[in-house]
Amino acid sequence: MGDLNVRVAKSKQQTQKFVRHLLSDVKAVQYMLDNNWFEDDIIRIGAEQEMCIVDDSYKPAHRNLELLKQINHKDVVAELAQFNIELNLDPHELTGNCFSKLEDEILEKMDLVHRNCEQLDMQAVLTGILPTIRKSDVAQENVTPFERYKLLITVLNRLRGSKIDLKIGGTDELMVQHDSALMEACNTSFQIHLQIKPQEFVDQYNFAQIISAPVMAIAANSPLLLGRRLWHETRIALFQQAVDTRKNVEHLRERSPRVSFGNRWLKNSITELYKDDIARYKVILNADIEHDSMEQIEQSIVPHLRALNIHNGTVYRWNRPCYGISGNGKPHLRIENRIIPSGPTVLDEVANAALWIGLMHGNEENMKDVTERFDFDDAKNNFFAACRYGINSYFHWIDGEKVNATDLLAEKLIPMARNGLEKANVDAKDIERYMGVIEQRVNKRVTGSTWMLASFNQLIKTSGREEAATAITAKISNQQRDNTPIHEWELASLEDVKNWSPHSLKVEEFMTTDIFTAHPGDIVEFLADILEWNKIRHLPIENKHGKLVGVVSSRMLLRHYQEVLKEPKIRSTTAKDIMKTDPITISPDDSIIEAIRRMEDNKIGCLPVVKNNKLVGIVTEADFLSLSTRLMKRLSD
Repeated sequence: MGDLNVRVAKSKQQTQKFVRHLLSDVKAVQYMLDNNWFEDDIIRIGAEQEMCIVDDSYKPAHRNLELLKQINHKDVVAELAQFNIELNLDPHELTGNCFSKLEDEILEKMDLVHRNCEQLDMQAVLTGILPTIRKSDVAQENVTPFERYKLLITVLNRLRGSKIDLKIGGTDELMVQHDSALMEACNTSFQIHLQIKPQEFVDQYNFAQIISAPVMAIAANSPLLLGRRLWHETRIALFQQAVDTRKNVEHLRERSPRVSFGNRWLKNSITELYKDDIARYKVILNADIEHDSMEQIEQSIVPHLRALNIHNGTVYRWNRPCYGISGNGKPHLRIENRIIPSGPTVLDEVANAALWIGLMHGNEENMKDVTERFDFDDAKNNFFAACRYGINSYFHWIDGEKVNATDLLAEKLIPMARNGLEKANVDAKDIERYMGVIEQRVNKRVTGSTWMLASFNQLIKTSGREEAATAITAKISNQQRDNTPIHEWELASLEDVKNWSPHSLKVEEFMTTDIFTAHPGDIVEFLADILEWNKIRHLPIENKHGKLVGVVSSRMLLRHYQEVLKEPKIRSTTAKDIMKTDPITISPDDSIIEAIRRMEDNKIGCLPVVKNNKLVGIVTEADFLSLSTRLMKRLSD
């Protein structure tokens, strides 16, 4: 959740004072490293569980504060958007039945969330990106009304200075503008924390970078966004683009985004990461810092490094360095793994955690001098390949080997992870339970993403994209309550949605976005051919700026040709001459009920969908006929 007591600096003096504390914090970290202050005799694991809350139609429910008030538990907290919440989980020593204890704790707290959700006609869903999320759900007004969140989004928007241009490819393609960095709230993750001995931090951090790709490949669970099939782990591209404050420039200057895999191997100390982040990224949140860290060091007081932690919370490395103070008062270092998505089930998540932690603990004997045998750019390229293609990825591996994800996991990494867990004295029963889940995913080539894509591909053969996304979300919700691992799931079907009704649909979920248009100067013959070729009855007319200026229908063309028969000299007519100007339109944020009412009241057969004076879609009588047919079929079943 982060430090809530923050602000935006109101003067240069406030910023300068905060930066001085940042620099003092970095010096304090180095001093504590040099003088062996850090805890190094115990290894703990921890996690944070993010999730979405949805209403009875499986759409985002913007009611997190209402839910949290009813739950009233210190470990169930708000997140960035009003449809997000988070569970803070206890640290566990890496030994014995630590993973089953973690799973039990999550299930217990999830049960608390589920019981309170039911009382408010809501559900909690674990998934990297909620399939039913709509563009309107991440509008600026849906930020959770805490000062930290409002400030963070406001400052990111201000630094960028323009709308977000999201461009993500895949089976489909997403090209859309958005006006708020809240778009990143589509993402929910299962963040894993692993305590690292200070003397091992450099090697462990570098190894965490290397194994990010295969861990991502088997854990991917976020292929759908706004009804589009994109990357297997779309969270990665979405997060980077949503909070990217860089601006296009004429020259080829390299600049790092605030969401980053990194640019090089770590060489000497964790402080390299902190120094790099302070040097590269503008301070965007500020706070009153009461104590100077180096002064506290001189008094033998362990400092909290508040300035460093605040800044670190606004720089989003996928493997993030973390500083904390243990319950015994000793400082410690952690790596926060931010790559793993939420879901598909708690069992799947803990299996992902066991794989990563097992690899981290088992690498010492297998990966000597790994940065001498592995190019950093290969590690980075592997990571983004895994995000795009998931379990179907191919990697450039150590010593120049080229290998696919499933072979790498089956032949090398799963055995290494098992060995690492055994070295940590994790119970054999735990090792078998969680590594067994990973092995079954590899053997069946099933991840959350492959399951979602297969379900979506099957569903859209007989239903609309919105209905398919709703069915997938319903299936996820049902299966999660049983904690059935993803490799055992059947594909989603429309029968998974018990009470689907179109009355709650927004136009943006229902409209056709793959639309044919023409320009005012286009000749009538061209308009007629477009309508005929594509078997459509309405053609929006937009100017060169994308602004809707009229509509031509097949009926208008019929009238035109009737006039031509009467007056053969009419030959040069264009769209501008016959179109209906100032057509009645609707917003993508309006309800489908409002669309029906507007069409009936005005006796029209289509509604162009317009946002900020730009044409974004169209709704026609044929769309409503298709929807009515599907609804009647459901009722008859």
